[in-house]
Amino acid sequence: MSEEKLAFGTDVSRLLDIVANALYTNRDVFLRELISNAADACDKLRYESLQNPRLVNGSPDFKITIVKNSNDNTLTISDNGIGMNREELVENLGTIARSGTAAMVEAVKNAGGEKGALNLIGQFGVGFYASFMVADKVEVISRKAGEDKIWHWESDGRTGYTVSEEENAKIDRGVKITLHLKSDAYDYLNEDNLKRIILAYSDHISVPIIVGDENKAVNAASALWMRSKNDITQEQYNEFYHHIGHVFDEPIMTSHWRAEGKIEYSALLFVPTMRPFDLYEPGRKHAVRLYVKRVFITDQVQNLIYPWLRFVRGVIDSEDLPLNISREMLQNNPVVAKIRSGVTKRILSDLAALAEKDHAAFETFWYQFGMVVKEGLYDAAEHRDDIFKICRFFSTNANRRLTSLDEYVSRMKEGQEEIYYLLGEKLETLEKSPQLEGFKARGLEVLFFNDTIDSFWLQMAGTFKGKKFTSITKGSIDLNKFEAEKKDENKAGNEENVGDLLGVLSDELKDDVKQVRVSNRLTDSPVCLIADEQGVDMHMERILKTQQKYEPTNNKKILEINEHHALIQMLAGLAKANKDAPALKDAARLLYDQACIIQGEPVNDPSSFARRIAEFMQRGLAA
Repeated sequence: MSEEKLAFGTDVSRLLDIVANALYTNRDVFLRELISNAADACDKLRYESLQNPRLVNGSPDFKITIVKNSNDNTLTISDNGIGMNREELVENLGTIARSGTAAMVEAVKNAGGEKGALNLIGQFGVGFYASFMVADKVEVISRKAGEDKIWHWESDGRTGYTVSEEENAKIDRGVKITLHLKSDAYDYLNEDNLKRIILAYSDHISVPIIVGDENKAVNAASALWMRSKNDITQEQYNEFYHHIGHVFDEPIMTSHWRAEGKIEYSALLFVPTMRPFDLYEPGRKHAVRLYVKRVFITDQVQNLIYPWLRFVRGVIDSEDLPLNISREMLQNNPVVAKIRSGVTKRILSDLAALAEKDHAAFETFWYQFGMVVKEGLYDAAEHRDDIFKICRFFSTNANRRLTSLDEYVSRMKEGQEEIYYLLGEKLETLEKSPQLEGFKARGLEVLFFNDTIDSFWLQMAGTFKGKKFTSITKGSIDLNKFEAEKKDENKAGNEENVGDLLGVLSDELKDDVKQVRVSNRLTDSPVCLIADEQGVDMHMERILKTQQKYEPTNNKKILEINEHHALIQMLAGLAKANKDAPALKDAARLLYDQACIIQGEPVNDPSSFARRIAEFMQRGLAA
């Protein structure tokens, strides 16, 4: 078959351009990336051969071989794994099909200069493309297990690549990658140097890695998760995390244990330090691999890991599942469900322990993954209590310091039976909310819920340790039973002082609000809006309008006024003297529009609002 010339996808071209210009300060990682790919190929064939043993006829033992040729200045990495046919070579080596990598490349484009791009891309594995850090030409010979044709792929990493059928090569199955080394990369022809790199980065690989003509594996060639924790260094854990997660950051937490009893399995799981690019993809797929008796089965078992723990990377190896089980049957397998429950309890327990022993590390975790974890408060009622233990929130208690729910409850005022919270988007806006004033005056702590998911889990989890979650922007809250910490502030409302004004406001705003009443929430602001007791929280209503085109049939709010505010007192005096004063009607509209603006709601008639503001300013300046 004739040679076929093809162009790289745009994203690959950009990636290769960065790789060719010294992607990493330590170029040794190219070997780790190629060995990792080779090990994955062997794992895939090991699983496929369970259903089709003839795929490994004549060569049932898997291995990775590295051979150097000082005469040609080439380095060849071979495996006898599943291999690739022509279509797979084009898909895997000519385009970036993995969504996380594609998203990473997009972020690189916006990283702000080559230095920013290098810093960003260095956090991710780039697999096969790392070859071009040390080679100015790469050849790939591949034969897919069970197929007859052998294919040849070649590229200089700049001008595209060629694919052709190979007639002279001898390869039973798998992939052979030959790197034509750059002149400054000849040190990788030194076998001692290669062995050093393998021991440093790939000792955990369960497939034997052979260097040169030796028959003995350089690496330990045993599943890391089956070894005793006492025999594993943190460096080995980290390198396995890099291999399994295709990432370059260090894990913030490592959980390694063996479950014994009715269900037996080993687990080696990691919590990343940095948020994966695909964390918020709609599919919410996890990244944990399932093995059965050391045989890789799949990384696509939907029910193995909860969606709200999808940031976890690692391996779970079951002793109870049959090796020949299909991926489809795994989805609803009771053993998988029990493993998921046990894994969830362990991860949440380890995160709670991390919060106790390393406050800074836990906060780093929470800033990256807290919003995802809180999805579990909605999705997994059986784990809700354990999730609550690790939840953290900002509050009015301290300046931008996260607090736990247990800490909040320990600081509750005598007689306080509710956990007060305020929903919103931006912390800066929530901190200035007028509805907070009465709570602050009495020393009542209010939690800030500023993630979208907060609005939803609150509908499912209404209490914590018997304390009801109560929105401070909804319904009536009796604050008068708590003594104000500042003297003469927030006195009990006396509607007699503003009765006439209440009547004028109620009449003028009857089409806009359900009720106008005196507030015990306000100390400094003249007005605020409150949702009715049976209504939807105002922030939740905005989310539903945006995401689900929600249009409530009766969404009128309650307007609360601060009878002690100077403006309200002046208007009350005017209303007592003349309820029909023209200025009162304009004032009513302005007070309502002001309350809407503070709440983040649009005013009904911007032109009229601007006109009224101008007229009131003119009167004030004239006076």
